[in-house]
Amino acid sequence: MSRLAWQVATVAAIRSETPRVKTFTLSLPQWTPHHAGQHYDLRLTAPDGYQAERSYSIASPPEQTGEIELTVEEIAEGEVSGYLFEGVAVGDQLEVRGPIGGYFVWPAGPPDAPLLLVAGGSGVVPLMAMLRHRQRAGLRNPAVLLFSVRTPEEVIYQQELEALAASDPAFTLLLTYTRQAPADWPGYQRRLDAAMLAEAVAHLPGLPQCYVCGPTGLVESAATLLQAQGLPDEAIRTERFGPTGS
Repeated sequence: MSRLAWQVATVAAIRSETPRVKTFTLSLPQWTPHHAGQHYDLRLTAPDGYQAERSYSIASPPEQTGEIELTVEEIAEGEVSGYLFEGVAVGDQLEVRGPIGGYFVWPAGPPDAPLLLVAGGSGVVPLMAMLRHRQRAGLRNPAVLLFSVRTPEEVIYQQELEALAASDPAFTLLLTYTRQAPADWPGYQRRLDAAMLAEAVAHLPGLPQCYVCGPTGLVESAATLLQAQGLPDEAIRTERFGPTGS
């Protein structure tokens, strides 16, 4: 089966990540190895034949075989995300195709190559696949995740990220809250800026490979600021999502 052919996946599990974000584990009859950073298309078909299709990044690492995890943010009036949140249960079937994408992927590379990940809201999903791949494959690339969210309730994968930061000295988690921070929060409380990105780069031994994912404004700003700090264009890869928390 071609990876671009549609197949019927079975919902094996549903996990709440935040009040507006869920992870759907899909069991695939024709599973294909993917690269961290790729996505799947998901298609819904109504009884009258109307179809709606959306693309969702893969959250699971390539080492998780036979299934994929798609982390989905519920969008106001979103016909696909709304149906996934309200109309889908474990055991249901969904049409998907993939994996898709070859630009925004992390090939791992040399074990000492630094990695800078910059996310806004649900833009963290493909970056989480990279971090999970790094962990599952036993890689120890020095890595930093700079994650911009609006409020404490919107930190996707918070417990897993904090556990990874506590157990892996080569990984640094940097959170910035743009609307409301936790009480007594000692870290960033503003939108991404040049000083914040410079501090993130300073955590790494040398110029990193950068992956930036999130809303268009955040992505364009971060890429411009990273270029101004001397990172070459080929070291910065970007992917834009629709409106989301940043």
